Amino acid sequence: MAASCIHLVFLLCLVPATVASPHRNLRKSPLDVAAAAPSPADASRPTTFFEVDRPLRPPPGSSGPCSTLLLSSSFAFTFTKPPATAAYSPPPCLAAVGGRASAISLAVLEWRATCRGVQFDRIFGVWLGGAELLRGSTAEPLQNGVVWSVSKDITRYASLLAAGNSTLAVFVENLVNSQYTGVYYANVTLHLYFRRTPTTPPPAVAPADLIVPMSRGLPLNDGLWYKIQNATDVASKGVALPSNTYRAVLELYVSFHGDDEFWWKNQPGADANGPFREVTVRVDGVLAGAAWPFPVIFTGGIDPLLWQPITGIGSFNLPTYDVEVTPLLGKMLDGKAHLLAFAVTNAVDVWYVDANLHLWLDPGSTATAAGLVSYVAPELAAATTSSRTTASREVSATGWVKSSYGNITTNATQTFDFDSTNAGETVNQTTVAHAGVAATDVAGVLYYSVQTHQRFPLFLDSGADQVTVTHGLEETTVAAGRWSSGPRYQLLRNTQRSSVAGASWGIRQTYRYEATDGCYLRNVTSSGYSIVTDQSSEACVKGPLR
Repeated sequence: MAASCIHLVFLLCLVPATVASPHRNLRKSPLDVAAAAPSPADASRPTTFFEVDRPLRPPPGSSGPCSTLLLSSSFAFTFTKPPATAAYSPPPCLAAVGGRASAISLAVLEWRATCRGVQFDRIFGVWLGGAELLRGSTAEPLQNGVVWSVSKDITRYASLLAAGNSTLAVFVENLVNSQYTGVYYANVTLHLYFRRTPTTPPPAVAPADLIVPMSRGLPLNDGLWYKIQNATDVASKGVALPSNTYRAVLELYVSFHGDDEFWWKNQPGADANGPFREVTVRVDGVLAGAAWPFPVIFTGGIDPLLWQPITGIGSFNLPTYDVEVTPLLGKMLDGKAHLLAFAVTNAVDVWYVDANLHLWLDPGSTATAAGLVSYVAPELAAATTSSRTTASREVSATGWVKSSYGNITTNATQTFDFDSTNAGETVNQTTVAHAGVAATDVAGVLYYSVQTHQRFPLFLDSGADQVTVTHGLEETTVAAGRWSSGPRYQLLRNTQRSSVAGASWGIRQTYRYEATDGCYLRNVTSSGYSIVTDQSSEACVKGPLR
């Protein structure tokens, strides 16, 4: 009897985390979906799912691509098993152009996968040398099979790609048994493009010289992410910075599962810890910054038909969040290990969090000096009524770094606002985030400045007969300064409306990108599994922005 109980507990632990949620009406069993969903018109071929995004183009004059298959693997019963791994070394084509990271003009990581049968959507991650390169949700498969791909710009990891021998790790959190039969098959490919003429990249704004992973290391029987299980849980890792560091940016990877997959749907005072969440980053206990997450809805969320064949924004390629740490370098350049810690305000089991620390190193000295000028970080302001939750936060720090480039003062500021109204069947929520960094010398000359404004509107109407989700990601970025080398202006407006009533469903999405380096517009609609209209253009309506 004892052995049977232990066996039962083990099996319960293997039930997908996405099922054990207080919002059971926002998760349907794949068995029920498979029994009720209509069959695709061509049941002999897998259906293609896709997330709307702009195509990745190398800078003019680039050569390539040079394509290298990094890993090909199947993922069946992977719980309590180690990630799939493959030895990595820089592709020969990179060595042929000198082997330097600065030779790379564009690096694209392509994930291409397929699955057939009954299965949940699953979270997956790709790491190189412990640094996460991609996190996404799998497509929730159909009986006839599903195929999908993701192409992510990973140029910011150029130093990692060129660094030398390492290990690529891929983890898909999957379960296969007599009920859930879907096995995921995936290929991971690296596509590199190169500059025809060698150039010296500008300081501070080119890809970092060193990337330090803030994740769990191999070997382990899980993904490399940390698991945050409640509001008091803290994941941390010590790191000693190179003595010649002159800029530091922490890039956060975040996803939410289990009882907190639908945190944004929580009713104030009625559900676990309400509808507000933030991920905080602390350096030796001092708040360095935060991320207020975009409410990604995975491909099995609410009703899988809402995301077939056009998946939810960010579902195949989850967004990451940058926290500028440069003003705090005065605390960290003493050669000692310093603790970087991650927590999730109001968290319920479970959040997956890890990070990459991007470091820029001074080529003209063996040691830099730094100091903190000012720091302002009031406590989180939050208010709750029976149906409404609001929150706001500000973090601002200014510090100087003396290197061979001179004495440069960096100001980093984050401001956030959150407003959510929950009337039971309807949720109307907006998150607004602004992040700014500006670096000047003692004469006031601006070396680089990046100001990014984001807005995440979300509206859910989950009536008895019809469910409608309207989702958006809006982002505007303005860059300036003598070191600035990328687009000076970028605007993204990505809006999606998905609706399902019984066995009928449709999706409408508009993706609009305008920038100084080009434009992209796509309008796409679907009815059932079929694409009804799909129009795209790379022409700027008023010509390229200047």
